[in-house]
Amino acid sequence: MGFAEDRGTYWRGRYKIAPGKYGTVADDQGNTIRFRTKREAKQAADAEEAKVRAGAWKDPAAGQITFGEYASRWYAAQDLAASTMQNYRRHLEEHLLPEFEDRSLASIQRTDVDAWEKKEKALYAASSVKTWRGTLHLVLEDAVDDELISANPATKRRGRGKRAGRSRDRGPEKVVTDPLGILLSAERAALLSGRDDEFVAVVTKGYTGMRWGEIVGLETQFIRRAALRVEWQLYELDSGEFERCPPKDDSYRTIDAPTWLTRLWIGHIARTQPKPCSCHGYTYMFRGQGVSRTGETGAKVVDVARRAGVSTGTVSNVLNRPDVVAEATRARVREAIDALGFTRGGGAVDQAEHWRRNGFATWLFTPAVSGWYPKKAPQEARPVPVLADPWPGVPVRGRGAQARADSCWMPIARGLTPHGLRHTHKTRMEGFRTPPKLMDERLGHIDGSVQGRYSHVTREMRAELLAALTAEWEAALDARVAMCLSSPVAVLNALLLERMRAPR
Repeated sequence: MGFAEDRGTYWRGRYKIAPGKYGTVADDQGNTIRFRTKREAKQAADAEEAKVRAGAWKDPAAGQITFGEYASRWYAAQDLAASTMQNYRRHLEEHLLPEFEDRSLASIQRTDVDAWEKKEKALYAASSVKTWRGTLHLVLEDAVDDELISANPATKRRGRGKRAGRSRDRGPEKVVTDPLGILLSAERAALLSGRDDEFVAVVTKGYTGMRWGEIVGLETQFIRRAALRVEWQLYELDSGEFERCPPKDDSYRTIDAPTWLTRLWIGHIARTQPKPCSCHGYTYMFRGQGVSRTGETGAKVVDVARRAGVSTGTVSNVLNRPDVVAEATRARVREAIDALGFTRGGGAVDQAEHWRRNGFATWLFTPAVSGWYPKKAPQEARPVPVLADPWPGVPVRGRGAQARADSCWMPIARGLTPHGLRHTHKTRMEGFRTPPKLMDERLGHIDGSVQGRYSHVTREMRAELLAALTAEWEAALDARVAMCLSSPVAVLNALLLERMRAPR
Protein backbone atom coordinates (compact mmCIF):
# COMPACT_ATOMS: atom_id res chain seq x y z
CA MET A 1 0.00 0.00 0.00
CA GLY A 2 0.99 3.62 -0.36
CA PHE A 3 2.55 5.65 2.40
CA ALA A 4 2.96 9.25 3.49
CA GLU A 5 6.36 10.90 3.62
CA ASP A 6 7.10 13.84 5.92
CA ARG A 7 8.86 16.69 4.08
CA GLY A 8 9.03 19.04 7.03
CA THR A 9 6.49 21.67 5.95
CA TYR A 10 4.18 19.30 4.09
CA TRP A 11 3.41 15.65 3.45
CA ARG A 12 3.70 13.89 0.11
CA GLY A 13 2.17 10.59 -0.99
CA ARG A 14 4.38 7.78 -2.27
CA TYR A 15 3.25 4.57 -3.97
CA LYS A 16 4.81 1.52 -5.58
CA ILE A 17 4.83 1.45 -9.39
CA ALA A 18 7.03 -1.64 -9.90
CA PRO A 19 9.56 -3.63 -7.84
CA GLY A 20 12.09 -1.09 -6.60
CA LYS A 21 10.32 1.80 -8.32
CA TYR A 22 8.14 4.34 -6.52
CA GLY A 23 6.12 7.31 -7.64
CA THR A 24 4.98 10.53 -6.00
CA VAL A 25 1.39 11.76 -6.11
CA ALA A 26 1.34 14.65 -8.60
CA ASP A 27 -1.15 16.83 -10.45
CA ASP A 28 -1.86 16.80 -14.20
CA GLN A 29 1.13 19.05 -14.84
CA GLY A 30 3.49 16.63 -13.05
CA ASN A 31 3.94 18.87 -10.00
CA THR A 32 4.17 17.15 -6.61
CA ILE A 33 1.02 17.68 -4.54
CA ARG A 34 1.79 19.03 -1.07
CA PHE A 35 -0.67 17.64 1.49
CA ARG A 36 -1.34 19.31 4.81
CA THR A 37 -1.85 16.08 6.75
CA LYS A 38 -0.38 12.60 6.79
CA ARG A 39 -3.86 11.09 6.41
CA GLU A 40 -4.56 12.98 3.14
CA ALA A 41 -1.18 11.98 1.69
CA LYS A 42 -1.73 8.31 2.62
CA GLN A 43 -5.20 8.21 1.07
CA ALA A 44 -3.97 9.76 -2.19
CA ALA A 45 -1.01 7.34 -2.35
CA ASP A 46 -3.31 4.34 -1.77
CA ALA A 47 -5.59 5.54 -4.58
CA GLU A 48 -2.67 5.81 -7.03
CA GLU A 49 -1.32 2.38 -6.10
CA ALA A 50 -4.79 0.89 -6.61
CA LYS A 51 -4.73 2.32 -10.15
CA VAL A 52 -1.33 0.70 -10.73
CA ARG A 53 -2.66 -2.70 -9.66
CA ALA A 54 -5.78 -2.30 -11.82
CA GLY A 55 -3.71 -1.29 -14.87
CA ALA A 56 -5.39 2.12 -15.02
CA TRP A 57 -2.46 4.21 -13.78
CA LYS A 58 -0.98 6.91 -16.01
CA ASP A 59 2.39 8.49 -15.45
CA PRO A 60 1.80 12.16 -14.51
CA ALA A 61 5.11 13.08 -16.13
CA ALA A 62 4.04 11.66 -19.50
CA GLY A 63 2.11 14.79 -20.42
CA GLN A 64 5.21 16.94 -19.89
CA ILE A 65 6.52 16.15 -23.38
CA THR A 66 6.28 19.31 -25.45
CA PHE A 67 3.79 19.63 -28.27
CA GLY A 68 6.66 20.26 -30.71
CA GLU A 69 8.44 17.04 -29.74
CA TYR A 70 5.29 14.96 -29.87
CA ALA A 71 4.16 16.54 -33.18
CA SER A 72 7.50 15.62 -34.78
CA ARG A 73 7.13 12.01 -33.63
CA TRP A 74 3.50 11.96 -34.71
CA TYR A 75 4.25 13.30 -38.20
CA ALA A 76 7.11 10.84 -38.73
CA ALA A 77 4.79 7.95 -37.86
CA GLN A 78 2.20 8.85 -40.49
CA ASP A 79 2.08 6.92 -43.77
CA LEU A 80 -0.40 8.81 -45.94
CA ALA A 81 -0.64 10.23 -49.45
CA ALA A 82 2.03 12.82 -50.23
CA SER A 83 -0.65 15.49 -50.61
CA THR A 84 -2.02 14.77 -47.13
CA MET A 85 1.46 14.71 -45.58
CA GLN A 86 2.19 18.04 -47.23
CA ASN A 87 -0.96 19.58 -45.81
CA TYR A 88 -0.28 18.28 -42.29
CA ARG A 89 3.25 19.63 -42.45
CA ARG A 90 2.05 23.05 -43.54
CA HIS A 91 -0.58 23.17 -40.81
CA LEU A 92 1.96 22.24 -38.15
CA GLU A 93 4.81 24.46 -39.28
CA GLU A 94 2.86 27.58 -40.17
CA HIS A 95 -0.01 27.63 -37.66
CA LEU A 96 0.33 25.17 -34.77
CA LEU A 97 4.01 25.07 -33.81
CA PRO A 98 4.38 28.87 -33.56
CA GLU A 99 1.70 28.79 -30.84
CA PHE A 100 2.16 25.47 -29.05
CA GLU A 101 5.67 24.19 -29.86
CA ASP A 102 7.21 24.74 -26.41
CA ARG A 103 4.06 23.99 -24.41
CA SER A 104 3.79 20.65 -22.64
CA LEU A 105 0.86 18.55 -23.77
CA ALA A 106 -0.64 18.55 -20.29
CA SER A 107 -0.52 22.35 -20.07
CA ILE A 108 -2.62 22.96 -23.19
CA GLN A 109 -6.15 23.79 -22.07
CA ARG A 110 -9.38 24.26 -24.01
CA THR A 111 -9.20 28.00 -23.34
CA ASP A 112 -5.73 28.10 -24.94
CA VAL A 113 -7.02 26.42 -28.08
CA ASP A 114 -10.05 28.72 -28.25
CA ALA A 115 -7.83 31.80 -27.82
CA TRP A 116 -5.52 30.59 -30.59
CA GLU A 117 -8.50 29.97 -32.89
CA LYS A 118 -9.87 33.44 -32.26
CA LYS A 119 -6.49 35.00 -33.05
CA GLU A 120 -6.17 33.02 -36.28
CA LYS A 121 -9.67 33.95 -37.44
CA ALA A 122 -8.67 37.61 -37.26
CA LEU A 123 -6.08 36.91 -39.97
CA TYR A 124 -7.38 34.00 -42.01
CA ALA A 125 -10.60 32.59 -43.43
CA ALA A 126 -12.76 30.73 -40.92
CA SER A 127 -12.79 27.63 -43.14
CA SER A 128 -8.98 27.51 -43.10
CA VAL A 129 -8.81 27.91 -39.32
CA LYS A 130 -11.34 25.10 -38.96
CA THR A 131 -9.06 22.83 -41.00
CA TRP A 132 -6.02 23.69 -38.85
CA ARG A 133 -7.98 23.06 -35.66
CA GLY A 134 -8.95 19.71 -37.11
CA THR A 135 -5.27 18.82 -37.50
CA LEU A 136 -4.59 19.96 -33.92
CA HIS A 137 -7.48 17.78 -32.72
CA LEU A 138 -6.07 14.81 -34.63
CA VAL A 139 -2.62 15.18 -33.07
CA LEU A 140 -3.95 15.61 -29.54
CA GLU A 141 -6.42 12.74 -29.95
CA ASP A 142 -3.50 10.45 -30.71
CA ALA A 143 -1.78 11.83 -27.60
CA VAL A 144 -4.88 10.75 -25.63
CA ASP A 145 -4.66 7.27 -27.17
CA ASP A 146 -0.97 7.16 -26.20
CA GLU A 147 -2.08 7.97 -22.63
CA LEU A 148 0.01 11.14 -22.51
CA ILE A 149 -3.03 13.28 -21.67
CA SER A 150 -6.44 12.33 -20.34
CA ALA A 151 -8.62 14.54 -22.55
CA ASN A 152 -8.39 16.37 -25.88
CA PRO A 153 -8.50 20.15 -25.35
CA ALA A 154 -9.17 20.76 -29.07
CA THR A 155 -12.52 18.95 -28.95
CA LYS A 156 -15.42 21.26 -29.77
CA ARG A 157 -18.21 21.12 -27.18
CA ARG A 158 -21.64 20.85 -28.74
CA GLY A 159 -24.30 23.40 -27.98
CA ARG A 160 -21.79 25.98 -26.75
CA GLY A 161 -20.98 29.38 -28.19
CA LYS A 162 -22.90 31.87 -30.28
CA ARG A 163 -25.77 30.67 -32.37
CA ALA A 164 -26.51 34.01 -33.96
CA GLY A 165 -23.82 35.53 -36.11
CA ARG A 166 -22.48 32.30 -37.59
CA SER A 167 -23.15 33.79 -41.01
CA ARG A 168 -19.92 35.72 -40.55
CA ASP A 169 -18.10 32.48 -41.39
CA ARG A 170 -20.01 31.94 -44.62
CA GLY A 171 -17.97 32.06 -47.79
CA PRO A 172 -19.25 33.71 -50.95
CA GLU A 173 -21.72 31.76 -53.05
CA LYS A 174 -19.99 29.69 -55.72
CA VAL A 175 -20.20 31.39 -59.11
CA VAL A 176 -21.40 29.31 -62.04
CA THR A 177 -21.93 30.16 -65.69
CA ASP A 178 -23.91 28.93 -68.70
CA PRO A 179 -22.83 27.11 -71.91
CA LEU A 180 -22.04 30.37 -73.72
CA GLY A 181 -20.01 31.47 -70.70
CA ILE A 182 -17.98 28.24 -70.88
CA LEU A 183 -17.34 28.79 -74.59
CA LEU A 184 -16.33 32.45 -74.26
CA SER A 185 -14.13 31.74 -71.22
CA ALA A 186 -12.37 28.94 -73.11
CA GLU A 187 -11.80 31.24 -76.09
CA ARG A 188 -10.29 34.01 -73.98
CA ALA A 189 -8.08 31.56 -72.04
CA ALA A 190 -6.70 30.31 -75.36
CA LEU A 191 -6.07 33.90 -76.51
CA LEU A 192 -4.16 34.64 -73.31
CA SER A 193 -2.00 31.52 -73.68
CA GLY A 194 -1.57 31.84 -77.43
CA ARG A 195 -2.53 28.23 -78.16
CA ASP A 196 -5.57 25.91 -78.42
CA ASP A 197 -4.81 23.75 -75.37
CA GLU A 198 -6.61 25.99 -72.88
CA PHE A 199 -9.72 26.10 -75.08
CA VAL A 200 -9.96 22.30 -75.14
CA ALA A 201 -9.23 21.99 -71.42
CA VAL A 202 -11.79 24.58 -70.27
CA VAL A 203 -14.49 23.08 -72.48
CA THR A 204 -13.61 19.60 -71.17
CA LYS A 205 -13.90 20.78 -67.57
CA GLY A 206 -17.21 22.55 -68.22
CA TYR A 207 -18.80 19.54 -69.93
CA THR A 208 -17.45 16.71 -67.78
CA GLY A 209 -17.14 18.27 -64.31
CA MET A 210 -13.69 16.72 -63.84
CA ARG A 211 -11.54 17.92 -60.94
CA TRP A 212 -8.50 20.07 -61.71
CA GLY A 213 -5.99 17.34 -60.84
CA GLU A 214 -7.89 14.90 -63.08
CA ILE A 215 -7.67 17.32 -66.02
CA VAL A 216 -3.94 17.86 -65.52
CA GLY A 217 -3.42 14.11 -65.07
CA LEU A 218 -5.57 13.02 -68.04
CA GLU A 219 -3.50 10.59 -70.12
CA THR A 220 -4.13 10.08 -73.82
CA GLN A 221 -4.50 6.32 -73.29
CA PHE A 222 -7.73 6.94 -71.36
CA ILE A 223 -9.54 8.71 -74.20
CA ARG A 224 -12.25 6.39 -75.53
CA ARG A 225 -14.44 6.51 -78.62
CA ALA A 226 -17.44 7.89 -76.70
CA ALA A 227 -16.04 8.54 -73.22
CA LEU A 228 -12.94 9.10 -71.12
CA ARG A 229 -11.68 7.11 -68.18
CA VAL A 230 -10.58 8.77 -64.93
CA GLU A 231 -7.83 6.57 -63.49
CA TRP A 232 -5.27 9.04 -62.14
CA GLN A 233 -4.75 12.62 -61.10
CA LEU A 234 -1.64 14.77 -60.79
CA TYR A 235 -1.34 16.50 -57.41
CA GLU A 236 1.00 19.49 -57.26
CA LEU A 237 3.16 19.39 -54.13
CA ASP A 238 4.76 22.39 -52.42
CA SER A 239 8.11 21.14 -53.68
CA GLY A 240 6.96 21.91 -57.22
CA GLU A 241 6.79 18.24 -58.14
CA PHE A 242 3.66 16.45 -59.33
CA GLU A 243 2.55 13.25 -57.65
CA ARG A 244 0.68 10.76 -59.84
CA CYS A 245 -1.97 9.37 -57.51
CA PRO A 246 -5.50 7.89 -57.63
CA PRO A 247 -8.40 10.33 -58.02
CA LYS A 248 -9.90 11.81 -54.86
CA ASP A 249 -11.74 9.23 -52.71
CA ASP A 250 -10.79 6.54 -55.26
CA SER A 251 -13.43 7.96 -57.61
CA TYR A 252 -12.36 5.89 -60.64
CA ARG A 253 -15.02 6.28 -63.31
CA THR A 254 -15.91 6.42 -66.97
CA ILE A 255 -17.45 9.70 -68.13
CA ASP A 256 -19.70 9.49 -71.19
CA ALA A 257 -18.93 12.16 -73.78
CA PRO A 258 -20.92 13.54 -76.73
CA THR A 259 -19.50 12.90 -80.19
CA TRP A 260 -18.49 16.54 -80.66
CA LEU A 261 -16.40 16.45 -77.46
CA THR A 262 -14.54 13.23 -78.34
CA ARG A 263 -13.81 14.74 -81.76
CA LEU A 264 -12.38 17.78 -80.00
CA TRP A 265 -10.07 15.52 -77.94
CA ILE A 266 -8.96 13.43 -80.91
CA GLY A 267 -8.26 16.55 -82.96
CA HIS A 268 -6.25 18.05 -80.11
CA ILE A 269 -4.10 14.92 -79.80
CA ALA A 270 -3.53 14.87 -83.58
CA ARG A 271 -2.45 18.53 -83.60
CA THR A 272 -0.22 18.53 -80.54
CA GLN A 273 1.33 15.05 -80.84
CA PRO A 274 1.99 14.86 -77.07
CA LYS A 275 5.13 13.09 -75.89
CA PRO A 276 5.78 11.32 -72.55
CA CYS A 277 6.69 13.76 -69.79
CA SER A 278 10.11 13.57 -68.17
CA CYS A 279 8.71 13.44 -64.62
CA HIS A 280 6.46 10.36 -64.95
CA GLY A 281 7.07 8.92 -68.41
CA TYR A 282 3.37 9.02 -69.31
CA THR A 283 1.73 10.84 -72.21
CA TYR A 284 -0.75 13.48 -71.05
CA MET A 285 -3.44 15.32 -72.97
CA PHE A 286 -2.27 18.73 -71.82
CA ARG A 287 1.10 20.29 -71.08
CA GLY A 288 2.20 23.46 -69.30
CA GLN A 289 3.31 26.66 -70.99
CA GLY A 290 7.08 26.36 -70.96
CA VAL A 291 9.82 28.51 -69.47
CA SER A 292 9.53 31.96 -67.96
CA ARG A 293 9.21 34.80 -70.46
CA THR A 294 11.78 36.78 -68.45
CA GLY A 295 14.51 34.20 -68.88
CA GLU A 296 15.59 34.65 -65.25
CA THR A 297 17.95 32.18 -63.61
CA GLY A 298 19.03 31.41 -60.07
CA ALA A 299 17.61 29.70 -57.00
CA LYS A 300 13.85 29.70 -56.57
CA VAL A 301 11.62 29.52 -53.50
CA VAL A 302 11.01 25.86 -54.23
CA ASP A 303 14.78 25.19 -54.16
CA VAL A 304 15.04 26.81 -50.72
CA ALA A 305 12.05 24.77 -49.50
CA ARG A 306 13.58 21.52 -50.73
CA ARG A 307 16.94 22.19 -49.08
CA ALA A 308 15.39 23.25 -45.76
CA GLY A 309 12.86 20.41 -45.79
CA VAL A 310 9.86 22.71 -45.42
CA SER A 311 6.95 23.89 -47.56
CA THR A 312 7.16 26.88 -49.92
CA GLY A 313 4.54 28.56 -47.73
CA THR A 314 6.91 28.33 -44.76
CA VAL A 315 9.72 29.92 -46.80
CA SER A 316 7.34 32.73 -47.77
CA ASN A 317 6.45 33.28 -44.10
CA VAL A 318 10.13 33.41 -43.13
CA LEU A 319 10.67 36.09 -45.77
CA ASN A 320 7.55 38.12 -45.03
CA ARG A 321 6.29 37.25 -41.52
CA PRO A 322 9.14 35.56 -39.64
CA ASP A 323 7.44 36.01 -36.26
CA VAL A 324 4.84 33.31 -37.09
CA VAL A 325 7.48 30.64 -37.79
CA ALA A 326 9.21 28.62 -35.07
CA GLU A 327 12.82 29.68 -34.39
CA ALA A 328 14.33 26.31 -35.34
CA THR A 329 12.47 26.34 -38.66
CA ARG A 330 13.52 29.94 -39.35
CA ALA A 331 17.15 28.97 -38.80
CA ARG A 332 16.92 26.07 -41.29
CA VAL A 333 15.34 28.29 -43.95
CA ARG A 334 17.90 31.10 -43.43
CA GLU A 335 20.72 28.57 -43.75
CA ALA A 336 19.24 27.28 -47.03
CA ILE A 337 18.84 30.85 -48.35
CA ASP A 338 22.49 31.63 -47.62
CA ALA A 339 23.74 28.34 -49.05
CA LEU A 340 21.84 28.75 -52.32
CA GLY A 341 22.40 32.48 -52.69
CA PHE A 342 18.66 33.00 -53.06
CA THR A 343 17.44 36.54 -53.82
CA ARG A 344 13.86 37.66 -54.21
CA GLY A 345 12.70 37.96 -57.80
CA GLY A 346 15.78 36.16 -59.07
CA GLY A 347 14.22 32.86 -60.02
CA ALA A 348 12.54 31.63 -63.17
CA VAL A 349 9.62 29.24 -63.24
CA ASP A 350 10.35 25.62 -64.10
CA GLN A 351 10.04 24.19 -67.56
CA ALA A 352 6.36 23.33 -67.39
CA GLU A 353 5.62 19.70 -68.15
CA HIS A 354 2.20 20.38 -66.62
CA TRP A 355 0.03 23.33 -65.71
CA ARG A 356 0.64 24.95 -62.34
CA ARG A 357 -2.65 25.40 -60.51
CA ASN A 358 -1.86 28.96 -59.41
CA GLY A 359 -0.41 30.00 -62.77
CA PHE A 360 -3.39 28.70 -64.72
CA ALA A 361 -6.00 30.20 -62.41
CA THR A 362 -4.19 33.52 -61.87
CA TRP A 363 -2.89 34.38 -65.33
CA LEU A 364 -5.24 32.54 -67.68
CA PHE A 365 -8.60 31.63 -66.19
CA THR A 366 -9.29 34.61 -63.89
CA PRO A 367 -8.37 37.25 -66.53
CA ALA A 368 -10.46 35.34 -69.06
CA VAL A 369 -13.66 35.31 -66.99
CA SER A 370 -13.26 38.70 -65.28
CA GLY A 371 -11.42 40.73 -67.91
CA TRP A 372 -8.85 41.78 -65.29
CA TYR A 373 -5.35 40.72 -64.37
CA PRO A 374 -5.13 40.24 -60.59
CA LYS A 375 -3.08 42.40 -58.26
CA LYS A 376 0.49 41.18 -58.20
CA ALA A 377 3.24 43.30 -56.68
CA PRO A 378 4.49 45.69 -57.89
CA GLN A 379 1.47 46.06 -60.19
CA GLU A 380 -2.10 46.72 -59.14
CA ALA A 381 -5.09 44.89 -60.63
CA ARG A 382 -5.63 46.11 -64.18
CA PRO A 383 -7.86 45.40 -67.21
CA VAL A 384 -6.57 42.99 -69.83
CA PRO A 385 -5.43 45.28 -72.67
CA VAL A 386 -6.57 44.00 -76.07
CA LEU A 387 -6.61 44.99 -79.71
CA ALA A 388 -10.26 45.07 -80.72
CA ASP A 389 -9.65 43.51 -84.12
CA PRO A 390 -10.04 40.59 -84.61
CA TRP A 391 -13.00 40.09 -82.27
CA PRO A 392 -13.17 39.30 -79.34
CA GLY A 393 -9.81 41.06 -78.99
CA VAL A 394 -6.24 39.81 -78.85
CA PRO A 395 -4.30 40.55 -75.63
CA VAL A 396 -1.49 43.08 -75.98
CA ARG A 397 1.76 42.17 -74.24
CA GLY A 398 5.05 43.82 -73.42
CA ARG A 399 6.16 47.32 -72.47
CA GLY A 400 3.47 49.96 -72.90
CA ALA A 401 0.74 47.38 -73.51
CA GLN A 402 -1.96 49.55 -71.92
CA ALA A 403 -1.09 52.49 -74.17
CA ARG A 404 -1.06 50.36 -77.33
CA ALA A 405 -4.39 48.68 -76.58
CA ASP A 406 -7.64 50.10 -77.84
CA SER A 407 -10.08 48.03 -75.81
CA CYS A 408 -10.52 45.66 -72.86
CA TRP A 409 -12.76 42.71 -72.06
CA MET A 410 -16.03 42.91 -70.20
CA PRO A 411 -16.55 40.31 -67.45
CA ILE A 412 -18.15 36.99 -68.39
CA ALA A 413 -18.65 35.63 -64.87
CA ARG A 414 -16.66 37.61 -62.32
CA GLY A 415 -15.63 35.36 -59.44
CA LEU A 416 -15.83 32.13 -61.46
CA THR A 417 -12.99 29.71 -60.66
CA PRO A 418 -11.83 26.55 -62.45
CA HIS A 419 -13.60 24.53 -59.73
CA GLY A 420 -16.69 26.62 -60.43
CA LEU A 421 -16.95 24.82 -63.77
CA ARG A 422 -17.48 21.59 -61.82
CA HIS A 423 -20.36 23.30 -60.00
CA THR A 424 -21.57 24.56 -63.38
CA HIS A 425 -21.70 21.05 -64.82
CA LYS A 426 -23.70 19.79 -61.83
CA THR A 427 -26.07 22.76 -62.14
CA ARG A 428 -26.65 22.16 -65.85
CA MET A 429 -27.42 18.47 -65.18
CA GLU A 430 -29.90 19.50 -62.48
CA GLY A 431 -31.60 21.62 -65.13
CA PHE A 432 -31.87 18.59 -67.42
CA ARG A 433 -33.53 16.61 -64.57
CA THR A 434 -30.65 14.14 -64.78
CA PRO A 435 -31.09 11.26 -62.30
CA PRO A 436 -28.93 11.74 -59.17
CA LYS A 437 -27.26 8.36 -59.74
CA LEU A 438 -25.91 9.46 -63.11
CA MET A 439 -24.80 12.86 -61.75
CA ASP A 440 -22.89 11.17 -58.95
CA GLU A 441 -21.25 8.81 -61.43
CA ARG A 442 -19.98 11.67 -63.61
CA LEU A 443 -18.71 13.75 -60.70
CA GLY A 444 -17.15 10.86 -58.79
CA HIS A 445 -19.45 11.13 -55.77
CA ILE A 446 -20.83 8.23 -53.72
CA ASP A 447 -24.39 8.12 -52.40
CA GLY A 448 -24.44 5.64 -49.54
CA SER A 449 -28.17 5.95 -48.91
CA VAL A 450 -30.77 3.26 -49.59
CA GLN A 451 -32.01 5.29 -52.57
CA GLY A 452 -28.47 5.29 -53.95
CA ARG A 453 -28.20 1.51 -53.68
CA TYR A 454 -31.53 0.80 -55.31
CA SER A 455 -31.26 3.20 -58.27
CA HIS A 456 -29.30 2.33 -61.41
CA VAL A 457 -28.16 4.10 -64.57
CA THR A 458 -29.72 2.99 -67.85
CA ARG A 459 -28.60 3.43 -71.44
CA GLU A 460 -31.57 5.73 -72.05
CA MET A 461 -30.49 8.02 -69.18
CA ARG A 462 -27.01 8.33 -70.66
CA ALA A 463 -28.32 9.05 -74.16
CA GLU A 464 -30.71 11.70 -72.86
CA LEU A 465 -27.94 13.51 -70.98
CA LEU A 466 -25.57 13.45 -73.97
CA ALA A 467 -28.32 14.80 -76.21
CA ALA A 468 -28.98 17.67 -73.78
CA LEU A 469 -25.26 18.53 -73.56
CA THR A 470 -25.01 18.49 -77.35
CA ALA A 471 -28.02 20.78 -77.73
CA GLU A 472 -26.52 23.28 -75.29
CA TRP A 473 -23.15 23.18 -77.05
CA GLU A 474 -24.72 23.81 -80.44
CA ALA A 475 -26.79 26.66 -79.01
CA ALA A 476 -23.62 28.21 -77.57
CA LEU A 477 -21.89 27.94 -80.95
CA ASP A 478 -24.89 29.58 -82.62
CA ALA A 479 -24.79 32.44 -80.10
CA ARG A 480 -21.06 32.86 -80.72
CA VAL A 481 -21.61 32.92 -84.50
CA ALA A 482 -24.17 35.69 -83.99
CA MET A 483 -21.49 37.75 -82.22
CA CYS A 484 -18.80 37.23 -84.87
CA LEU A 485 -18.38 34.72 -87.68
CA SER A 486 -14.75 33.90 -86.89
CA SER A 487 -12.29 33.55 -84.01
CA PRO A 488 -8.53 34.10 -83.61
CA VAL A 489 -8.46 30.71 -81.82
CA ALA A 490 -7.88 28.18 -84.59
CA VAL A 491 -9.81 25.27 -83.11
CA LEU A 492 -12.85 27.44 -82.33
CA ASN A 493 -12.69 29.10 -85.75
CA ALA A 494 -12.94 25.66 -87.37
CA LEU A 495 -15.92 24.80 -85.15
CA LEU A 496 -17.70 28.04 -86.09
CA LEU A 497 -17.19 27.41 -89.81
CA GLU A 498 -18.47 23.86 -89.42
CA ARG A 499 -21.51 25.09 -87.51
CA MET A 500 -22.37 27.68 -90.16
CA ARG A 501 -22.25 25.02 -92.87
CA ALA A 502 -24.36 22.54 -90.93
CA PRO A 503 -27.91 21.98 -92.28
CA ARG A 504 -30.64 23.55 -90.15
